[in-house]
Amino acid sequence: MSRRRGRLERVPGLFITFEGGEGAGKSTQIARLAQHLEAEGREVIVTFEPGGTPLGKEVRRLVLSPDSHVTPRSEALLYAADRAHHVDTVIEPALAADKVVICDRYVDSTYAYQGAGRALALDDVRTVMQFAVAGRIPDLTVLLDIDPLEGLRRARGDGTGDRIEAEGLEFHQAVRRGFLALAAAEPERFVVLDASGTPERIAAAIADVVEERVR
Repeated sequence: MSRRRGRLERVPGLFITFEGGEGAGKSTQIARLAQHLEAEGREVIVTFEPGGTPLGKEVRRLVLSPDSHVTPRSEALLYAADRAHHVDTVIEPALAADKVVICDRYVDSTYAYQGAGRALALDDVRTVMQFAVAGRIPDLTVLLDIDPLEGLRRARGDGTGDRIEAEGLEFHQAVRRGFLALAAAEPERFVVLDASGTPERIAAAIADVVEERVR
């Protein structure tokens, strides 16, 4: 996609990512957007990280299992390996075929979770992630912003959740700040929406954004 006057000019392929803290409702909104775009005649591929490939499923098991012990640097590198494979085998082929790719989490999650949350040096994380994605940046990123207390209540339900969800409130607050800082630095790519609203209202706002910014 190319940019003109703050909007995205339509060219073959469209890459949309959804970001946000735990319990922000990304899966629900991705499904609604995919349905909306398919109704308009677009072919849509919905995928996610980690886990969008057989390799990603193994990475997901390693990094999210409550029984796993993964150091912060190892965690970032595992995500990078999964992302590189995901870009090469799923995202790029779909975009080349003029499909819409909607991805639940992408490189911004690593900047927020491992950079801000784990307090890894952001420059180091960026170097690794830039190598992993090989220049493939989203055309539009939807950040569903939610207070971590509410998000964790939704995500955990009656249990403690996965290894990331089980982290303390301070960690999740740092992740939220990381996401908001990323959005502030790239306002042309990001749209930030309050995830505490009704699913219907949020879905309508996302559809409006896509219609307004993507041509």
